[in-house]
Amino acid sequence: MDFQTLAAALQAIAPDPAEKAARNAAHQQWASIAKPLGSLGLLETALEDIAALTCSAEVAVTPRSVLLLCADNGVVRQGVTQTGHTVTAAVTRNAGNNCSSVCKMAAVAGCRVVPVDMGIIDFPPTPNVLDRRLGNGTGDITAGPAMTREQAERGVLIGINLVREQKKQGVRLLATGEMGIGNTTTSSAVASVLLNRPVRDMTGRGAGLSDTGLRRKVWAIETAIEKNRPNPADPLDVLSKVGGFDIAGMCGIFLGGAVYRVPVLIDGLISAVAALCAVRMCPDAAKAALASHVSAEPAGRLILDKLGKKPLITAEMRLGEGTGAVAAMPMLDMALSLYRDGTTFDGAGIEAYTPQGGES
Repeated sequence: MDFQTLAAALQAIAPDPAEKAARNAAHQQWASIAKPLGSLGLLETALEDIAALTCSAEVAVTPRSVLLLCADNGVVRQGVTQTGHTVTAAVTRNAGNNCSSVCKMAAVAGCRVVPVDMGIIDFPPTPNVLDRRLGNGTGDITAGPAMTREQAERGVLIGINLVREQKKQGVRLLATGEMGIGNTTTSSAVASVLLNRPVRDMTGRGAGLSDTGLRRKVWAIETAIEKNRPNPADPLDVLSKVGGFDIAGMCGIFLGGAVYRVPVLIDGLISAVAALCAVRMCPDAAKAALASHVSAEPAGRLILDKLGKKPLITAEMRLGEGTGAVAAMPMLDMALSLYRDGTTFDGAGIEAYTPQGGES
């Protein structure tokens, strides 16, 4: 179904009794394998989460894609970044040519990269880059809203429908990626509002800001929040006033994952903020989101904690583009190889472990 309104899409997200049965079956599959119970930790949980989402203990994580949402942010005019907006276009072109950072990592992980132009400044139609433009970059949030509410809703719907398109192509696992100079500023702004935390606590150096640059960034976010007065009870209002086209689209990807029952890997700070927006719109959307790693940005762990998600990787990554999410894919492959083909207790001639209880 191609949703025309966000309300219709949100209504399509609902629990299914088969989720619990599939989770239990996956848990029992793990328990039958000749190893200590729960000894693969979060990798076991991740496969159980995927089983529940897809309502099947026959877990699959291939084929898979990383949706790389690319857009420019008007707040760059305030000197909150080390580089200018032209870098967004350059990296997007490289992704279309299969030579950006995430492309190299995705090739190792057996993952397709799908670059999407959500609103890069003066970006022409480009081979291998999907055109889903919401505008020619967002507004400067220190002077007014990033976008209209209608643009924000359309961005979320674009993300939902990207998942639908991927599902039709047979994709079984998605990763969220982004490229947009200035988007740690917009994501920190959204996180500060939604978590009701001081801007200084939520704001990091992004791609290597100096102390002076960090002070400008904090000032820009504080100014944007004061100027636009986003309503923390209305995630779409927050997105439209201090967010970005990429965040809106990724929010839709997490919602689409819940609608179409395709698991979605959270990457770093920016996609974690998008996941938070999705869960605030529909709490049941959390079932589609898996945490790949925890960003080195200050707000990274705070947001994952709020989402109740534990990262598979803690490596102080902050590259973006979906690289952290792609890095987690081989870990899922290895877990799945044991889940599917591991020697059982019966096969190994070993007495099965049993839960002993007690305090952890």
